[in-house]
Amino acid sequence: MSTEFHRIRRLPPYVFAEVNKLKAAARASGKDIIDFGMGNPDTPTPPHIVAKLVEAVQDPKTHRYSNSKGIPGLRKAIAGYYDRRFGVDLDPETEVIATLGSKEGLANLANAITSPGDTILVPNPSYPIHAFGFVLAGASIRHLPMHDGMDFFTALERATKHSVPPPTALIVNYPSNPTAEVCDLAFYERVVDFCRKHKIWILSDVAYSELYFDDVPPPSILEVPGARDIAVEFGSLSKTYSMPGWRMGYAVGNKELIGALTRIKSYLDYGAFTPIQIAATAALNGPQDCVAEMRKMYKERRDVLISSLAAAGWDIPSPKASMFAWAPIPEKFRHLGSLEFSKRLLLEADVAVAPGIGFGEYGDTHVRLALVENQHRIRQAARNIKAFLSKSNLTDPDYVSPMPNAAQ
Repeated sequence: MSTEFHRIRRLPPYVFAEVNKLKAAARASGKDIIDFGMGNPDTPTPPHIVAKLVEAVQDPKTHRYSNSKGIPGLRKAIAGYYDRRFGVDLDPETEVIATLGSKEGLANLANAITSPGDTILVPNPSYPIHAFGFVLAGASIRHLPMHDGMDFFTALERATKHSVPPPTALIVNYPSNPTAEVCDLAFYERVVDFCRKHKIWILSDVAYSELYFDDVPPPSILEVPGARDIAVEFGSLSKTYSMPGWRMGYAVGNKELIGALTRIKSYLDYGAFTPIQIAATAALNGPQDCVAEMRKMYKERRDVLISSLAAAGWDIPSPKASMFAWAPIPEKFRHLGSLEFSKRLLLEADVAVAPGIGFGEYGDTHVRLALVENQHRIRQAARNIKAFLSKSNLTDPDYVSPMPNAAQ
């Protein structure tokens, strides 16, 4: 019996799994790994949100099936957030849907709107689900190279001109995962103008819209007049309220796209556990001091990471937003590629990072560092990395890193 399943064959090997396997083996052997690899918040969910979950779960009525599009109170809370934050007025019934994290929503919308062979425009590097949600739906991906010095609109125009069939949808993600790049409203205005002209749907991912470090917060594409004619936007409570394991996200915007996602989700799930949705409502409607504190913590960690690594001999651009630093591999190690560099950093400096190749071929000159360790451990990582960078034999192409024994 064949196990060469069609959709599985379209997925490349998950490169993060190689680093994760080495990380697990190193920890099993007793090493203390400082882990910047996964964007997994290390701080607890704010107490008032947890308290609301506990209160809700004690009501047996909440233990029944929920609503696949989200309970009305949560959809109203999401609409209220968009009104306060972006000045965007949304209809909770037709322009808002709750999702099991933004990742699930994007993947299910891809299935809802994609026919086999459709062309989808995706920046490269980008978060894997942006491309592979559509790959799993049978689409062909046209990458927009976003390596150093490449202009987004030059790449967009070229890809649109040479795509057969013409593109169905475009993915945009600001603040970006993994690059931490940000954009302004004028950028979105150009995107909307271009996509309206070429009849291209826009799927915008703003999961990191509240993790910004400058005075001007990142905008929403829905602030652009006419954007809702062609755009839908995905967000998440995971990073904003330190709720990653709760799996609570949303999609808002164009009624046709929200309707398509609502219909396909009605066949696939009954929504998140109702107490989680009630707690998410409390997060959005309740005091927002916790968000300001979260933002302050990540900014302080960012500053320590950038300054301590600079002192260690590794200059990294300071991100303006997100919980990531997009770090160019030091020049003398660049020939290794991001996966091998990540392995050696793990095995010889006890520091885990995410190899850039995991976000697309144009990410292979970088690694991603997540700000999920405290300041003390960030400084310890910098000391370890300084010793690692000073090892001259690492530039020897015949040098092989010592591998831990996975059986230990």
